[in-house]
Amino acid sequence: MSHSLKRLIKALHKQGLTILKNNNVYQIGKVDDSKFPPIEVLLPEHFPLDNKALKQLINFAGVYHPQGGVVNTVKATPDFHAGSIVPVGAVVSTSNNFIIPQAIGTDIHCGMRLHVADIEIEQWQSKKLLLVKKLRADLLLGSRDLPMSTSSFKALFQYGLLGWLDKVKNKPLGDLRFADINQLEEELENVFELGSESGSNHWVPENLITDKREVVRDAALATIGGGNHFVEFQLLDDVYDGKQAFSWGIKKNQIAVMIHTGSRGVGQYVGNYWIDKAKKAWPTKHKYPENKIFPLYGELAKNYLVAMNSAANYANLNRLLLAEIVRRRIREVFGSNIEMSLVYDGPHNIVTHEKGSFIHRKGATPAHKDQPVLIPGSMGHSSYLMKGLGNEDYLCSASHGAGRAKSRHEMFRLNRDGKDLGVGCIDCVTLKEERIVEEAPVAYNNIEDVIAVQVKNKIVTPVAKMKPLLTFKG
Repeated sequence: MSHSLKRLIKALHKQGLTILKNNNVYQIGKVDDSKFPPIEVLLPEHFPLDNKALKQLINFAGVYHPQGGVVNTVKATPDFHAGSIVPVGAVVSTSNNFIIPQAIGTDIHCGMRLHVADIEIEQWQSKKLLLVKKLRADLLLGSRDLPMSTSSFKALFQYGLLGWLDKVKNKPLGDLRFADINQLEEELENVFELGSESGSNHWVPENLITDKREVVRDAALATIGGGNHFVEFQLLDDVYDGKQAFSWGIKKNQIAVMIHTGSRGVGQYVGNYWIDKAKKAWPTKHKYPENKIFPLYGELAKNYLVAMNSAANYANLNRLLLAEIVRRRIREVFGSNIEMSLVYDGPHNIVTHEKGSFIHRKGATPAHKDQPVLIPGSMGHSSYLMKGLGNEDYLCSASHGAGRAKSRHEMFRLNRDGKDLGVGCIDCVTLKEERIVEEAPVAYNNIEDVIAVQVKNKIVTPVAKMKPLLTFKG
């Protein structure tokens, strides 16, 4: 047992908490408190247990509301690390009508999208610079042209991509005139919940649905965002499950496009509103919770779910449009016959209603039986396409990446000290050079270890591996 783990056990003991390690699983409980929910953290053998992240996870286990509701179970995936309030890689199950907005935060429905294209690697290399020139303008300089009718935005927020497509198919505007709308409609089968949650226009920014004008130009739509979000080109390097890969339309040596982004300004608007509302709605006769985490119970929880779904619908459109920008440029450079079909689009920052409980996933991917699961590495390491096994012991959830090993502050310190950050092997297009330092390969855990421990514990099984070729960072 390491010295740091011994210190952690001693510190937890003073709080009346116990910690046991069983193979790769840390189990945390509370002495003489049957109401304290079980906490489990799954980590590769040599990964340290992040003390700050664990404290944050324990705080969420203790969340309550005076009017009712309980936390049932708390889990953490192998990319577990500390966040501002919520640890990334947290999966929290609560009772019906009991939701914790802070467990999701403001990047609502952030997720991954994966497309594949039949392009030979030699052809890719020979025309890459032309593609980069076109996409740099679209993705980083704002040259895209995506006006939206307010009626299509209203349909999006209320009905999701199904409603949005119904509005735009008859009169596509701007760059959407070049899109194959029928293909977009068919691909909804490969989007989580068809990209169409039950939302409402009541909770979204008014400027996107105003009746004062017919067409809106939203500067945030079809943008990557900052931090670890990206658009990445990859080579489908290996296939482990040929039968499953064939059914999902993938094969070795294809070019893959992986997109990681979320709900942008809409998520910020909805998330901040409800985090603030939960605090204001706290019953006045009761003390504020010591952990400063404010849940919602009853009707307010139901309303939050509708508001969150509205932002989720926007996130789905954001990823769809980013992919459509890439698809258009791919066809211009490599040929109009390139299909660039969608493999899957799924979230990892969302609340879902499953078997009478609300499952809060913060940086954790749904991994139900036979469901595609996208787990990217850093921009210098491989990413994986997995298949979920529906393991209910882990709340049908997998990691959403390798997990951050070093903070952004630490990365800048290492860079100042002249340390090797592993950036020699990457090809990154960005307007902000600090992104390369913040998101350098050294900042992240070993993706192979993160994948292996989840395979060992029967959470997911591997289908294919992709190695990075070129990454766009916002």
